[in-house]
Amino acid sequence: MDDSTREKLLKAALVTFGAIFFFIYPLGLVWPSGWQWHGGDGKYYLQMICGVYAVLGAFLIAAAREPSEHRSLIAFTVWSSIVHAGIMAAQSISDVHETGHLIGDVPALLLVAAVLWFLSPAKRVSVAT
Repeated sequence: MDDSTREKLLKAALVTFGAIFFFIYPLGLVWPSGWQWHGGDGKYYLQMICGVYAVLGAFLIAAAREPSEHRSLIAFTVWSSIVHAGIMAAQSISDVHETGHLIGDVPALLLVAAVLWFLSPAKRVSVAT
């Protein structure tokens, strides 16, 4: 894939994932077993995590203007998604009441990480003067 195509796809992915991050709250209401913890009783947790993801979503959308200038934000999104998914997967496996996350937010976060990692802009090459 050439750099121009990769950048176009990355921009689209950043806007798409950024926008989706704004919909975590409705997803939690519609499909609580796949998106909420504590059997839906953790309403304060859901509000907090939705706030965090909404802010991340806004920054991802802004980063789509010039992705190469926001490599650290993209890397943070990749690695935090992997860590978040890993912790949730382990907890879902150990708690039978939370197994819905294994087909909900765990694969969703791994998809975000995989797509952004694959499309990530190359590191800058510094030229010695």
